[in-house]
Amino acid sequence: MDSPKQYQPQGLEDRWYERWMEAGCFNSQPDERQAYTVVIPPPNVTGVLHLGHMLNNTIQDLLIRKARMEGYNACWVPGTDHASIATEAKVVQMLKEQGITKSDLSREEFLQHAWAWKEKYGGIILSQLRKLGASLDWSREAFTMDPALSRAVVDAFVKLYRDGLVYRGVRMVNWDPAGQTALADDEVIFKEVQGQLIHIRYRVENSDEFVTIATVRPETIMADSAICVHPEDARYQHLIGRKALIPLIGKAIPVIADPYVDMEFGTGCLKVTPAHDPNDYALGLQHGLEVIDMLDEQGRLNPKAQILVGLDRFEARRQIIPLLEVEGALVRCEPYTSSVGHSERTNAVVEPKLSLQWFVKMQELAEPALQAVVQGEVSLFPDKFLSTYRHWMENCRDWCISRQLWWGQRIPAWYSPDGQTWVAEDVYQAAELTQGKWRAEDLSQDEDVLDTWFSSWLWPLSVFDPDFIRQHNQQLEPNRDLAYYYPTSVLVTGPDILFFWVARMIMAGQRFHGKIPFKDVYLTGIVRDKQGRKMSKSLGNSPDPLDLLAQYGADSLRMGLLFSSPAGNDLLFDECQLEQGRHFANKLWNAHRLLMTWYEQGPSSQDTGTEQAEAIRWFGQRLAATQKDLEQAYAQYKLSEVIRLIYKLIWDDYCSWFLEMIKPQPGQIMAWSVLQQSAEFLRDLLALLHPIMPFVTEELFERIQPLRNPAQKALDREFLCLSPYPKLSQVDQAYLDQAHLALDLVVALRHFKGLNQLGARHPMTLYPEAGLEFLQHFEPILHRLTAVNLVYGPTVSMGMDQLSALMCGTRKVMIDPGVELNKGQALEQIQKDLDYQEKFLQSVRAKLLNPSFASKAPPQVLALEHKKEQDALDKIQALQEELRRLSPDMG
Repeated sequence: MDSPKQYQPQGLEDRWYERWMEAGCFNSQPDERQAYTVVIPPPNVTGVLHLGHMLNNTIQDLLIRKARMEGYNACWVPGTDHASIATEAKVVQMLKEQGITKSDLSREEFLQHAWAWKEKYGGIILSQLRKLGASLDWSREAFTMDPALSRAVVDAFVKLYRDGLVYRGVRMVNWDPAGQTALADDEVIFKEVQGQLIHIRYRVENSDEFVTIATVRPETIMADSAICVHPEDARYQHLIGRKALIPLIGKAIPVIADPYVDMEFGTGCLKVTPAHDPNDYALGLQHGLEVIDMLDEQGRLNPKAQILVGLDRFEARRQIIPLLEVEGALVRCEPYTSSVGHSERTNAVVEPKLSLQWFVKMQELAEPALQAVVQGEVSLFPDKFLSTYRHWMENCRDWCISRQLWWGQRIPAWYSPDGQTWVAEDVYQAAELTQGKWRAEDLSQDEDVLDTWFSSWLWPLSVFDPDFIRQHNQQLEPNRDLAYYYPTSVLVTGPDILFFWVARMIMAGQRFHGKIPFKDVYLTGIVRDKQGRKMSKSLGNSPDPLDLLAQYGADSLRMGLLFSSPAGNDLLFDECQLEQGRHFANKLWNAHRLLMTWYEQGPSSQDTGTEQAEAIRWFGQRLAATQKDLEQAYAQYKLSEVIRLIYKLIWDDYCSWFLEMIKPQPGQIMAWSVLQQSAEFLRDLLALLHPIMPFVTEELFERIQPLRNPAQKALDREFLCLSPYPKLSQVDQAYLDQAHLALDLVVALRHFKGLNQLGARHPMTLYPEAGLEFLQHFEPILHRLTAVNLVYGPTVSMGMDQLSALMCGTRKVMIDPGVELNKGQALEQIQKDLDYQEKFLQSVRAKLLNPSFASKAPPQVLALEHKKEQDALDKIQALQEELRRLSPDMG
């Protein structure tokens, strides 16, 4: 098989994905194995792939591929969310471009257009995930408005209604004038907006006195119902119970008192507009004030405003200021920054609005879901989000679940001519509830649809068994899939939907099934540019992932994203990380090419050399130790640490050290046993790396098969993605510590030779100090890599003043270079080493003397710092002794 000089992902990645799909590598059915289940956070059907999706799905794929190789029955379920508000807006815009308005169509006609749009564009993002290498079980692809999944949504609504947890009532909601629908509190995003604070005078009725209020919304004064002051504010005591006149319309409104008003803020006078502010609404209820809704559903002033009728709210705000000035009611305008709610879907400024809507009572659902996380039944990674979760769950208000849209699951409530409400699975069951009073054709269904989150909170249940609520109600066992795959293993999502979706899935799982939906929740950070700015099209700092995939390949992009993606912390994206991923793939590629070169030279059946045997032992231990560290990192979802460990093991330990240790000397050929073991090591490295870089590892796995041990090869499957993950083996830490010192000595010896302008193969004799006898194990490697010989025993004391010295840990190794050296250079290097160790000692002691660190650090961390301190002291002492030895006059 020809091996290009460089790894070329183009074409290769598509070929491997097709082979995996043809072989059904990602399909899962219940069997005797333990399940490892992940459900994809369903992207909106309106969406296309962005870097946030790339990061999230790379993490999911990493976890699912590792589990699959570990022998779990891994099932990763794909699907999309119908995204009521966003999708309806897209369809309305599409129709507008065709000269059609929504009002021109019946509901059924509009839905035909919406379904056609979904079929054309809805699967784009999922198809793009194939380019990423996402190993989803495509046979299980789901959509939140599939008939079966919609049936589950209806069942959930009916059950909650019958349990007394769903009700209909007039409440103040967040209104989206662009989407013309109500929103839940958590669908509102608050943004800092630069505006003006307008100070307006209200004349006190039958007097020449004025009170001044300050508002950022002067266009709403016509809906004022009162002026409110603090009951203990001496400035306004005499006005309580009197009336003030609203400028421009002259309407008299009462001056009331309530401790809610902050005397120190502004003028101490508050305009109360119950229909257009939630806090004012609460005051209005308490004081029995009139509620005047002066805005229509599109955010325009309606006839109740009396003036500026028909104008958009923001245009009315602009035009009312000169009108106030003409009347003499305008005191002043000043710049002001306020936090303004925007629709999460349409970005329109949200209006508080009184509206008849459907709600879910949250308190009874929230408490068990809070305890599931607090008590560790569900674990958040990182756990810093626990306090945020607790705050939301302890303060959540009733959930507004009705939306004034046509795209979505229609609310299963029917109204009879006598005004009664009948909630049932369908109109025929609703008619049965009337006990013969009304027929199905007499009933009219609620026009609203359910909030999209009301379908996606059922996702981990409904994708496996859409009839789970009916089964549970009838005390029947769940179907085979749900019983096997639920609860799922881990959810990977963003912290921005911790309450939107994560908390609600926990609530739904507990309420409808009796079990939590997942054990772990991994919360990713936001992908930002290298300046820390959030990616956005308007800033022009958001590269197209498909362009990056075409340029660098999926493996390089996956690794580049994971290099700097600690859980819950934002990722600073830089294209140089993709370059690093590409270089890494090439490093691995070249390692395989080197093995193939040795293979093509015709390896011999000779015994393994001593240095090669020691190299094999050393790398086997490095592999075992790294796997142990990897398991700890995986258990804590420290995925950036996973990448760092694998990267170092492959780049440094295998490619830089091990392959150099076993490389045949000039004129020799590789031993077949060494080549086979090197290939087996590479096979395990490919397996460790496969979840991160699936394409290059699968390709190299196939290419190294001729080099492998037949017995080991027989344990694998045709594809690496289905072959066993390397098993953990015993780690001899004492041996590895000694090997680390020996390799550090190699680095020091190479530096010594370079400093003294000695050739790499220049022979030298080393005299290790007492306590370094273990170097004998590594003498073949030391000789192979640095051309040195070791001499132990009494010889060390002979002619000491003629020798140079290097540190091996905290002990010295004397060097006879065989030629006269420049003493000044040696002294200069020792002084540099001494300066470094003294600065290092200062940094360690500063940490140990820090009360915060000393009181909070775990015992093992403190012990490690104390060991660093002692090692630094030992090295400083040895270096000072060496300085005195080489330069007695300095003593």
